[in-house]
Amino acid sequence: MKRASLFFIFYFLFSSVGAQPADYVWTSPSQNSSESMPCGGGDVGMNVWVEHGDVLFYLSRSGCFDENNSLLKLGRFRISLSPGLDMQSFQQILHLNEGYVEVTDGQISVQLWADVNKPVVHVTTSSKKGKLTVGATYESWRTKDITLSKRERFQSSYKFAAPKGLQTLHDSIIADNHSVTFFHHNGDETIFDATVSQQRMESVKERLYNPLRRLTFGGQMSGQGFVLVDQVSGHYASSDFNGWLYVTETPVKQAHLQIAMATVQGTVADFQSTLTKTRQAIRLNADRKASRRWWHNFWTRSYITVNCQLSTVNSIIRNYTLFRYMLGCNSRGQWPTKFNGGLFTFDPEYVNPAEEYRLSPDFRNWGGGVHTAQNQRLVYWPMLKNGDFDLLIPQLEFYLNIYKNAEERSRLYWGHEGACLTEQIENYGLPCYPEYGTKRPAGFDPGMERNAWLEYEWDTCLEFCMMAIEARRYTLFDLERYMPMIRSCLRFFDEHYQYLANQRGAKRLDGHGKLVLYPGSGGETFKGAYNSTSTIAALRTVAAAIGDTALLRRLPDIVVRDSMIQPALHYERLQNVETTQLYPVFPWRMYGVGRPDLQIARNTYQNDSLALKFRSHVGWKQDLIWAACLGMTDEAARLLELKMGDGPHRFPAFWGPGFDWTPDHNWGGSGMIGLQEMLLQEVDGKIYLFPAWPRDWDVKFKLHASRNTTVEAELKDGHVVRIKVTPENRRSDVVF
Repeated sequence: MKRASLFFIFYFLFSSVGAQPADYVWTSPSQNSSESMPCGGGDVGMNVWVEHGDVLFYLSRSGCFDENNSLLKLGRFRISLSPGLDMQSFQQILHLNEGYVEVTDGQISVQLWADVNKPVVHVTTSSKKGKLTVGATYESWRTKDITLSKRERFQSSYKFAAPKGLQTLHDSIIADNHSVTFFHHNGDETIFDATVSQQRMESVKERLYNPLRRLTFGGQMSGQGFVLVDQVSGHYASSDFNGWLYVTETPVKQAHLQIAMATVQGTVADFQSTLTKTRQAIRLNADRKASRRWWHNFWTRSYITVNCQLSTVNSIIRNYTLFRYMLGCNSRGQWPTKFNGGLFTFDPEYVNPAEEYRLSPDFRNWGGGVHTAQNQRLVYWPMLKNGDFDLLIPQLEFYLNIYKNAEERSRLYWGHEGACLTEQIENYGLPCYPEYGTKRPAGFDPGMERNAWLEYEWDTCLEFCMMAIEARRYTLFDLERYMPMIRSCLRFFDEHYQYLANQRGAKRLDGHGKLVLYPGSGGETFKGAYNSTSTIAALRTVAAAIGDTALLRRLPDIVVRDSMIQPALHYERLQNVETTQLYPVFPWRMYGVGRPDLQIARNTYQNDSLALKFRSHVGWKQDLIWAACLGMTDEAARLLELKMGDGPHRFPAFWGPGFDWTPDHNWGGSGMIGLQEMLLQEVDGKIYLFPAWPRDWDVKFKLHASRNTTVEAELKDGHVVRIKVTPENRRSDVVF
């Protein structure tokens, strides 16, 4: 009995200590917004920093797309205190376990948190030593229309093909004595309409999903005892701003501000009605408890902790945890976390000091509404092993919302069925305006993008199909909701490549009864591909997973030559630097630890000339993942240190810009996947522990596997000292 009790106590401590992440603390204020700390929840993100004694934060919310499909911030907020903080005792703390940020000197405290269950931010200021005068300023740089510079247009979906004089239109700001309301209202005409016209889809326009028309988003700042005292103006970084300053009427021991938000597709009156309902639903104490409970539960789902002599390894795991927090801030989003900054971008001149980047805080490279598929997938694959299935839903819903528009493309242009989902995909399911091509020769297929990187690249959508399938394997997930989309994506390849073959000649299949996947593409790299390996691997894996045996019989085999996987049977040219010959390793898991022909995949990784030439840890590069999946421990460890070490900014999980923007979420996502694969892999029901983890790195973890399984394990001094598998009947599946 005593032994059982001791075991229970040990297990409880093992689990709770591992699950509770340590606070992340700064002991000095910041220089500028690039030294900010993330804070958020639900679908809201804040960049919080202290500068010249003021607490500042940018406020972002998922889905705030303007007429040009820029993803706009809601504004900047400045909290000023009199008397001010004692900088000798300064601390800025990210309380990860409870999801909030605190700025304190031991006597004065400013706490900031986002309600996980409704779009509200709370700011509470308190003092132990005496009363304070608290000021709160809402600052906006969008009080007038802004004509976008050549570089600035890359924040929109127009990018390099923007019409002359393109503008970000001004917000509406209404200030009264006790609150300031701010919102952006899209009109009837947006880039959606320009795209439909460009791509000759007017005949089906009324059937198309259009998330931008009359989209209205914004919020209201208010606080009991705060009154409007001044309208101010100023300049921060490279942007002029106007501000509305509210101050407590009298000095107080405690002050509370709230920023309620609303997003609707409708009229301004609809927006105001939704905002009012949100404000009326606020129950401060209950909401705080519910949000902190959510974060507690979030951290118990999974964790990775280390106790290692190497400080770099400790930093890697800390950064993994910090990045997971950033992902957790969009658990309730209608829209997925963007690969190019998520909810946490800051002033662009601190990402790139070049003159052309002296732009507004709204800027992020590669657009706001464009969801580049190869980048987005890396943000979302790690959510399976983390057990963050609720976080996965916004990305899957994104494709569910847009795939019918992609079906309309296939019917209109080619007269067949199936969703043609392109790589640079808009949030309304059509190809990105500039990449479609504004200079197209007469007679060019209107269904095709006129772009050297993107032509014939359609297979990435199958990864999101597979995420839904895998989520069903992992947990009780409603796969039926996504099955029409999955079948439609497969059907496109089957019907379109038969259509293309019929255009070339009398036969729809080759002499062996197989589809001829030509012209195709291996990522953005292997262009004019004949039977691209990445496409075959995708089609085979998804078709097998849903039991589409008819399609499986028509699919060609992956080409292996000289004991290495080839990117295609043939290809015409190279255009980028993706090693798609290794996509059968990840994401498609046809090769790897515990699978047949492991050495062929290792040969490809180690000896293929292009695999070696393209090798890198930067941005979306996946070499770490492949090394881990192939059980190459030393190589995986080397790349992990490069990938998940501290980023260039004060907050160490703000990596980038890489190939995209800062904070680079597909950098963090690809690192997270690689780290998970080093610790745990599952093959045909067998659970492999530590398949690519260095034996001298002590580690504890809890991760998820299929069939509602969690695995907790500890490696210490080179030995596996503890394993717990839930349910217990899966303990026999563990291999180490």
